[in-house]
Amino acid sequence: MMHRSIRYLVVGVIAAAIFAATGTLRAQRGGAMTPEQAARQTDAEKELASIAVIERKVMMPMRDGVRLATDIYRPKDTSTKVPAIWVRTPYNFNYWDVRNGVPADMTAALTAVKRGYAYVVQNERGHFFSEGHYDILGAPRTDGYDALAWLTAQPWSNGKVGTTGCSSTAEYQMGVAALGHPGYAAMNVQGFGAGVGRVRPYFEQGNWYRGGAVQMLFITWLHGEQNQVRPVFPRNASQEDLIRASKSFDLSQQLPPVDWSKALWHLPVQDILKAVDGPHGIFADAMPVATGGRMIQRAPNDPAWYKGGLFHDDMALNVPGLWFMSWYDVSAGPNLALYNYVRKTAKPEIANQQWAVVAPVAHCGYTRATEDTIVGERSMGDARFNYQELVYGFFDRFLKGDTGGPLGTQPRVTYYTMGLNKWQSSDTWPPAGAQPMTLFLSSGGKANTLDGDGALMAAPPAADTPDSFTYDPMKPVTSYGGNVCCTGTAIRAGSFDQRTMEARPDILVYTSEPFKEGTEVSGPIEPTLYVSSDAKDTDFTVKLVDVYPDGKAYNLDESIQRMRYRDGYDKPLAWMEPGKVYKVTLQPLTTSNYFAAGHRLRVEVSSSNFPRFDRNLNTGGHNYDEVTGVVAHNVVHHSTQYPSQVTITVVTR
Repeated sequence: MMHRSIRYLVVGVIAAAIFAATGTLRAQRGGAMTPEQAARQTDAEKELASIAVIERKVMMPMRDGVRLATDIYRPKDTSTKVPAIWVRTPYNFNYWDVRNGVPADMTAALTAVKRGYAYVVQNERGHFFSEGHYDILGAPRTDGYDALAWLTAQPWSNGKVGTTGCSSTAEYQMGVAALGHPGYAAMNVQGFGAGVGRVRPYFEQGNWYRGGAVQMLFITWLHGEQNQVRPVFPRNASQEDLIRASKSFDLSQQLPPVDWSKALWHLPVQDILKAVDGPHGIFADAMPVATGGRMIQRAPNDPAWYKGGLFHDDMALNVPGLWFMSWYDVSAGPNLALYNYVRKTAKPEIANQQWAVVAPVAHCGYTRATEDTIVGERSMGDARFNYQELVYGFFDRFLKGDTGGPLGTQPRVTYYTMGLNKWQSSDTWPPAGAQPMTLFLSSGGKANTLDGDGALMAAPPAADTPDSFTYDPMKPVTSYGGNVCCTGTAIRAGSFDQRTMEARPDILVYTSEPFKEGTEVSGPIEPTLYVSSDAKDTDFTVKLVDVYPDGKAYNLDESIQRMRYRDGYDKPLAWMEPGKVYKVTLQPLTTSNYFAAGHRLRVEVSSSNFPRFDRNLNTGGHNYDEVTGVVAHNVVHHSTQYPSQVTITVVTR
């Protein structure tokens, strides 16, 4: 999911065409477009009208009577039936730029029609011209199936539908695919982590949790999306009247800007949206929605997570897939786990029809890579990739039966190795030749800060000289870069030099000796800690860092574990006893990074990474309804008895 100020930029990457259709217009709403932009958009609209049958504001019926607003663009040549590329979104795709009085950018529809496809874009229920109440992933499985049934029954359809899009236009696809509609022929999912419910060992319920801690990105995102009270048109309004009305009213919310870098500090968490006068909805209010509402009150294994559209690992997915992921997105690990799950569990012929591309960019930033791609502060080199041709080659094969094109030579996994700054390929993830390597935490008891004595060693120390720090939830470690999206002004995603953060005494720093030769780390990274605390409940965080010879320390991935869930997310809550040592294994991190000779690997350990994750107030209470925290004195143990460690995946070629 993305914060609405960002999400308008990325609906997909069919030639940046879907990007243009649903993103450029929204970006321009911040100000008037230039005459040149207006002329280009008008020309594209005219060209589209010359080659396409255009049906706008088609109110597609769902099984419960709710109708979803849909625009359809299909070739005028009706001698051949055509497949459909279907994009469903919660965002505004109105064909007319009300602010500037000109057509919106129709590049996506124009490109698809030129290539022999119908292009179908549809709003989720409860948004803009679509009817019903919005519930994040609440009804998309049935709505998705019903839309597929409607599309494949049209006289112009060849009976096959493909889906594409990034983030909210991707996350519903897996759950719908699991329903097995025969017309669902291909899915292109990009930045889709918010649709992944439980795919072991991950238990995130659509990026809502990480290690049992709440990922606060959804608070900022829902601020602009849970608009249950909104203007609607009469059900008996004609299609002609709706089209006419959409040139004057596109139903966009005009919410005042929020400085989320300040707003997310509000306690209790459940009142954050209330404190910024946000709209009521499913975040913290009881609403008439399918999954029960009040998302902030759900535990990781709440039955409500299994009533909506999330994909879980008790489902089957048998649709050919083209999966786009990125190293600085919210959930590269769960996304790759789902890709592997489908390759393992799908029907054999379908399992072999899955392709993955993992880019070194932030959420949905694929087509914004350049000759010198900078993600945060770190240069990733030339990370450009021809996504358009790959996506259309994929659709041509599975929607038209064309066995030529780039897909025939496309490796099953194409991934970008940072540091090496090049695209690599493998038939599997992790890549062939991957082997685990374990490094053990060690110190003389003073690993606090960059200037401490923390180290990563090949073997655990014989005696336990633990490291301790104070975690005050009112003074948490603040997020600096990272694998995140959608938090508005609160966090900038990407890789940043962490040395300023490592000056804090509540961050333990463990660093390896310099690598004597270049080493590729591609695959999961599993941290295991032995910890104790004087609090009933607390968190432990881990961050993986690449340390350059000049001292720059660039973050690669990060995770967290809420101790009450250390025995499992569907198990009884496990409270800590003062001073007792507990083993806790965090959910795996993941990356592909080349540590050149002279570089070092670093692990940071703390108890907060805020507002990337919500603060544990350490009380053992609900956390979401509390305003006062307890200071925790936390300890990390490391010895042969307590072998705190990080296991990385090293690829030898």
